[in-house]
Amino acid sequence: MGAQPPAEAVAALTARYGPLTHGLLSDRRGSRAWKITGPRGAAALKANNPEAPSSRDKAAEMDQEDRHLLHLIESRALSPGYRVDAGTWEGGRWLAVCWINGVPLYRAFALARGPEGDRVSVRPWLLGVARTWAEQLGRLHTAGWAHADVQPTNTLVMSNGHTAIIDYALSCGPTESRIPYRGAITHTTAPEVADAILSTDDNTHVQALAPADIWGLGASLFWAWTGQRPISYDNAEDRSDKLRAITAGRIVPLVGARPWNFPEFEELISACLQPDPDKRPTAEEITSW
Repeated sequence: MGAQPPAEAVAALTARYGPLTHGLLSDRRGSRAWKITGPRGAAALKANNPEAPSSRDKAAEMDQEDRHLLHLIESRALSPGYRVDAGTWEGGRWLAVCWINGVPLYRAFALARGPEGDRVSVRPWLLGVARTWAEQLGRLHTAGWAHADVQPTNTLVMSNGHTAIIDYALSCGPTESRIPYRGAITHTTAPEVADAILSTDDNTHVQALAPADIWGLGASLFWAWTGQRPISYDNAEDRSDKLRAITAGRIVPLVGARPWNFPEFEELISACLQPDPDKRPTAEEITSW
């Protein structure tokens, strides 16, 4: 396959968008992603890389993500236009979703991370990012789903300051998942999820719920704004030790980590990072913060 997208996907997307050009976006952890562009539109295309050494079956993950998208569209938690197409190729599976012109959260917060970010225009922009992010999570939660992988990489900030959530492979909903959920990126894992992972074997499904998404939102805002992960641990520690640090509540004090003083934003982040999931705000409450 090299760095070329699967021929089966190219054929299907050419029929939709016309003659295509493509550029490789990423090639890591067992999957590749391209931006596919034609005269009638653009898409983000993902396919598993069967040659990559990985402990996770990316083909099965892409099949699961496609099923999740169909469920979420049916429940009106996602726009029908987000899912473009999906199918098989000789090496596994591919999935195409609508291209979103946005910047990953951490990069979008670059100005806000420095002292020069303390300006009148930045403050409502930061709150707007949190509000529109919570609005989307709220639609998932109303449908009985949790995104379960809320992190800076899966959140794009558009030019109008609104956010878009991507990557629904690990989402947890009322429908049974084929692949047991064992958490996503460690740095934004909620304490209750960390505890469940530590206390069960690797084949046990851990059901992430809406409050875990809220923790992930707060942890991501903390990380993108301060440049520091919200939990204090050494990056060289293994995952179990990091999860134990999360359950122990070793949260980095926001007052010492913040680049500048913004009480309203700090209050929101701190509320999301409450150890007790019942004490965290809902997505709807954040939307009207």
